[in-house]
Amino acid sequence: MKHYEDNFAHISLPNLELQPEYKFLDLPQFNRPEMLNCVEKLLDNHIAEGGGNTICIRTFEETWTYQDLYEKANQIAHVLVDDLGFQSGNRVLIRSANNPMMVACWFAVLKAGGIVVATMPLLRSKELTTIIDCAEISHAFCDSDLAEEMHLVQSDFLKKVCFYRNSDLEKLMEFKPKTFHNYHTKADSVALIGFTSGTTGLPKMTAHYHKDILNICEAFPQYALQPTKNDVFIGSPPLGFTFGLGGLVLFPMYFGASTFLIEKPSPDLLLKAIQDYKVTICFTAPTAWRIITTKVNDFDVSSLRKCVSAGETLPLKVWQDWYDATGLKIIDGIGATEMLHIFISSNEENMKPGATGLAITGYEAKIIDANGNEVPTNNPGRLAVKGITGCKYLNREEKQKEYVENGWNITGDIFRQDEDGYFFFVARGDDMIISSGYNIAAIEVESVLLTHEAILECAVVGLPDEERGMLVCAHIVLKEQDKAADDFKIQIQNWFKNTAAPYKYPRIINFVEALPKTETGKIQRFKLK
Repeated sequence: MKHYEDNFAHISLPNLELQPEYKFLDLPQFNRPEMLNCVEKLLDNHIAEGGGNTICIRTFEETWTYQDLYEKANQIAHVLVDDLGFQSGNRVLIRSANNPMMVACWFAVLKAGGIVVATMPLLRSKELTTIIDCAEISHAFCDSDLAEEMHLVQSDFLKKVCFYRNSDLEKLMEFKPKTFHNYHTKADSVALIGFTSGTTGLPKMTAHYHKDILNICEAFPQYALQPTKNDVFIGSPPLGFTFGLGGLVLFPMYFGASTFLIEKPSPDLLLKAIQDYKVTICFTAPTAWRIITTKVNDFDVSSLRKCVSAGETLPLKVWQDWYDATGLKIIDGIGATEMLHIFISSNEENMKPGATGLAITGYEAKIIDANGNEVPTNNPGRLAVKGITGCKYLNREEKQKEYVENGWNITGDIFRQDEDGYFFFVARGDDMIISSGYNIAAIEVESVLLTHEAILECAVVGLPDEERGMLVCAHIVLKEQDKAADDFKIQIQNWFKNTAAPYKYPRIINFVEALPKTETGKIQRFKLK
């Protein structure tokens, strides 16, 4: 059945036999009607229920109520339909840092029956062109501050680019009605396409439905955060990253709470906003939590009640240092673009030090070997998960077969599960270092190094070696750069051998001023390899 006038997304979905098995959708909180536009629950219903004057989005410069967001999203939807030659099912790219107009554009696209492709601000024209060509994107909204790279994009698919921030879009919106009749979408119509950050080849397009967007709001937030209308959310991840979209838009708006957006969220700005605007829930990456911990005593963060970390595994030392400084327990979690958001995590009642957590409500997980058989307790293996969301790559049958096996989503992570059911991160599948027959997880070596008083940050990779197969190589950022000398490398190596199993010690140490990171704070180990 055709869901939209432009049915590119629908016909590009993997065949049903290649899709993961969905679980728990019959539970009341996940049971959605056949016809569903997720905007109605996230935004429109707050207006209908009299919550229009409630604060929805704040920045350091402006404040928007739910009514403000509703009206602007409706006006932008009219611009799409009336002025830009938009058809339902068209993919619309949004290029912006985290700001209120980006959120308004995001809702407008869904209101008009489009499919959102939100991107990271740091992407260059070549990367944008690849995304536009892969998803056959016809329209784009772009913050005028980021216009330069957008002007360099050349694609036969892209028909209209509309800039905002004192630009075309505001002029077109000016006389548009402030109400809009939402497109009547199906619950399993594609609502967004998330591009994965693969290191080689074409990026993969992961599709998610309108019902997926609402269902994740009943999963992780209810399990770990227990949000109320009084909560104020904040974080550093871009909205083009599904971790950021959930934590900064979907979760607060599902519960009628508010969000604080920062376009360039440095640790100091995050802490200032938490202090000045009484923020209660913060989402960021482990690298940011580490830096924030060193500055937290200069700010009043007494309003914070929940702290969430994802993007990469959370070292126990980072967790402990933050807890010692604030008395707050960081909630670790693992999610994936393919799964939309977090599926293994903990809450304050069931937290176990060093563990990522348990499969949250709406998901189940297990550890399997290369043949798909479950491995014994505490043995490392491949993480397999299924539940209310799952991987749906568009036009990539060969990649779909790699990610989904026998109905399970195979995330590419190596975990172990203890006797109590807790999952512990071991390594990314491609971050296992096999040296002289030993299996060494890069993250294990990093966790030890981070306990050294002189080390600020580090990243460990395996380097090819004829004699040993691979060598453990550590790239280290020191707290004091003037200590970076060969004799200090030897000191660190000797200290490591006395602290952990000697076979894991880094045989190569490189002192660096900074580690390469993605916009979301993940360390780019492939660049170090």
